[in-house]
Amino acid sequence: MTDSPPSPAIGHDPDRHRFHVRMDGHEAELLYRLEDGAMVIDHTGVPLAIGGRGVAGHLVREAFEHAKAQGWRVVPACSYAAVWVARHPEYATQVAG
Repeated sequence: MTDSPPSPAIGHDPDRHRFHVRMDGHEAELLYRLEDGAMVIDHTGVPLAIGGRGVAGHLVREAFEHAKAQGWRVVPACSYAAVWVARHPEYATQVAG
């Protein structure tokens, strides 16, 4: 059994509707907007230098958990978030529409 790497410390800037994480001098982000009581995930971006470490997945999971705590549904409008939720059916009940 192998240990999985620890989850990165993800920040949330609610004024800018943004989740972010800094690793090795690079910053990844997830951008969202609020629309009709739902969190619409518009963009998930991870620089190539820190890609392949699951960073985007951690950002999307954090966004879904935040939305759940707020009582919001989620619209995975960005392609990565849509694929992520398809791979994590435990979050499917949160998807709007």
